[in-house]
Amino acid sequence: MNILASKRAFFAGILLLGLLAMTARSATDPDLWWHLSTGQWIVEHAHVPHTDPFSFTRSGSPWVSHEWLSDITLFELRNHGGPSALIIFSAIITTCGFLLLYLRTPGKSHWAAAATVLGAWASAPSWGARPQMFTFTLASLLLWLLERGERRPLLLLWIPPLFLLWLNLHAGFALGPALLLLYAVGLIFETATGTTPWREARLTILRVVLVTLACMALVPLNPSGAELYRYPLDTLRSHGMRTYIVEWFSPDFHRPLYFPLLLVFILLIVSFAVSRSPLKGRVLLPLLFTAIAAFDAVRHIPIFILLAIPVIAATLDSYSTSAALATQPSSSQRRGRIFFNPITLVLLAFFALFRWISLAHNQPATEAALFPEKAVTFLQANPQSQRAFIFYDWGGYAIWKLHPEYLVFADGRADLYGDALLRDCIQTVIHLHLGWEKVLDNYSVQTILIPPNTALAQALLLNPKWTPRYRDPQAVVFVRRNTSPAGMTDNSPTASMGNSRGAAAKSRRGG
Repeated sequence: MNILASKRAFFAGILLLGLLAMTARSATDPDLWWHLSTGQWIVEHAHVPHTDPFSFTRSGSPWVSHEWLSDITLFELRNHGGPSALIIFSAIITTCGFLLLYLRTPGKSHWAAAATVLGAWASAPSWGARPQMFTFTLASLLLWLLERGERRPLLLLWIPPLFLLWLNLHAGFALGPALLLLYAVGLIFETATGTTPWREARLTILRVVLVTLACMALVPLNPSGAELYRYPLDTLRSHGMRTYIVEWFSPDFHRPLYFPLLLVFILLIVSFAVSRSPLKGRVLLPLLFTAIAAFDAVRHIPIFILLAIPVIAATLDSYSTSAALATQPSSSQRRGRIFFNPITLVLLAFFALFRWISLAHNQPATEAALFPEKAVTFLQANPQSQRAFIFYDWGGYAIWKLHPEYLVFADGRADLYGDALLRDCIQTVIHLHLGWEKVLDNYSVQTILIPPNTALAQALLLNPKWTPRYRDPQAVVFVRRNTSPAGMTDNSPTASMGNSRGAAAKSRRGG
């Protein structure tokens, strides 16, 4: 059959081009900036940092730079291609993950494509230029290799090299062994219940266990060595991240943003209820594990989608087969596809290209709307004390723009700072909780950059120890009296103290 008239190829093309447009986002994730700075630091120093070079509160403290390879990749992309390269690259990587999901999704091509789009829609809150996109795509590839490896065992040999790359890109590599073990345990469960004969399952179980052990043995092959064995567990146990970082919150189904995820859960429940055959243990256990993870934290939603969508699509397809047989296309309809299909694909290609160009063109304006560009320019032109308390969501941006002239109090590397310092930065000081002045004094903070509508900004305007050196509707710069260079004057004494769009951005941890 001509490829232009092939339904499978046509829907794959639609999915590819549609997702390239859908997954494209402005390069403005709050943590992107310190990833860029880390990549630049590694390139300039020719080694990975093992202590913190960017803050004064944790300067010299041990730091596990687990995303070092992602940081270099992002920095080199931006260095050679600007923000446009980050926008396009992140869209391509994310799209590859969904195309692998499409290949794993059973049934008719239109149902597989529709289910994949639903999954993409449900996981949209996690899209962006950030290292976490590597974990999504590599997890998708791992599941594809695992499922295809049932019939072609040699494909499993690709998993350890894939895992070695993964563990140097992002700490989400811990999902790999977890998914492999759940798959093996699910197979054992199948044999115990008589669903799958032991003779048929034992070799697959042995292969998967051996691959898992091989992957675990590779973990020390990274700049941080054996530290990565415990790092993912330390992150999961962090109370501060779960208390203050939005992507570690449970999804709020009152918000329209999570309605697609709610629809996925509803369809999954319906699939369980109407399925004509019980779900295999090798599918059920990873699915339940990732469903619990998705309920627990927003950042885990994309991994759950990789397990849920094939189950939903299989149910949809099984109940639509009879209807499809009754509506087979005529020969004239098949001929029409030869002309209609390529036109549709060309239009979608132009749409994706327009989307990329539009995002790249609007990048400076989007960046300026979310981050204190003018205030940072002022600090660059009028040096203040190096110890700067920066609004948490702006910490990474300040590192990218102001380091090494300024060191930050805290930024998106929440794992580095620990629960107590996160609480001081995000809650105690900003919201004037008991002891806020003591925090600033104990750390000898001399410069503060915050949104003007925060409680801290209002308090400092009335505090004789601090004076505003720069103000605009988005940000205000305070310095301790008698600490600024002589003759320094307020850059904009009559600027509006209106609401800051940057303050509306939610705190998010990178990776």
